[in-house]
Amino acid sequence: MIDDLPAVSLDELNAAAELLTRVDRKYVIPAGDLDAVLTGLFPTGRAGLRVLEVDGRRESRYESTYLDTVDLDSWTSAAHQRRRRWKVRTRTYADTGERWLEVKTRGSRGTTVKERLPHDGTDVTGPAAEWVRDRLAAAYVPDVDPSGLVATLHTGYRRTTLMLPADGGRATLDRDLRWVSGHGSAEVGDVLVVETKSGSHRPGPLDRRLWELGHRPVRISKYGTGLALLTPDLQRNRWHRVTSRHLADHLARHQGVLA
Repeated sequence: MIDDLPAVSLDELNAAAELLTRVDRKYVIPAGDLDAVLTGLFPTGRAGLRVLEVDGRRESRYESTYLDTVDLDSWTSAAHQRRRRWKVRTRTYADTGERWLEVKTRGSRGTTVKERLPHDGTDVTGPAAEWVRDRLAAAYVPDVDPSGLVATLHTGYRRTTLMLPADGGRATLDRDLRWVSGHGSAEVGDVLVVETKSGSHRPGPLDRRLWELGHRPVRISKYGTGLALLTPDLQRNRWHRVTSRHLADHLARHQGVLA
């Protein structure tokens, strides 16, 4: 089904639906359900549904390294649903080598705000540290020293991006998730993490189609879930349900693989 969709370029996608400030909903579905989801999305036709294509590829490899304090303040802020949640990570687009430093915070009314800076490497020093400090301070997170952040988790996955018509935003389909930390590694197959991204709190057509098929939004964070899976002494947390109910049958864990 993905191969049959018309393509959209990255410039077109960003012009129509860049959505660095957005409302996200996440779902975990069996990979085999994707065709049913897309086939029934627009019963009268595809109506403008398009797939991102870059240099002939409709799927891209993403690698991220999450940076946190030694006390895991970023992870804890998400685990306990604190108002001033934040994430700092480096992201590499593995197919092209393009690298960014990204800061994600919470905006008004539960929106996600993502800001990014071209960045080569994983250390946050000099101008990059000042940029992170400024972005966190602007989101009312003033007590984080960027120079003290350390790499706590590496993630990798393959992503397909859809552009929905009629201002419906965009959606990402992530598969083959893999996490690596100092405690080991974990990977999950045969499932998709579907994330809808829009500028409105109203559910879009993809949300409604997923609901029709019995899929409901779930709490899943690549950082929160991955670190919880691989860190034995972390307390039971808000991602326990998704790991035990949606991922458990497809999950493989390996101990002792260093990040």
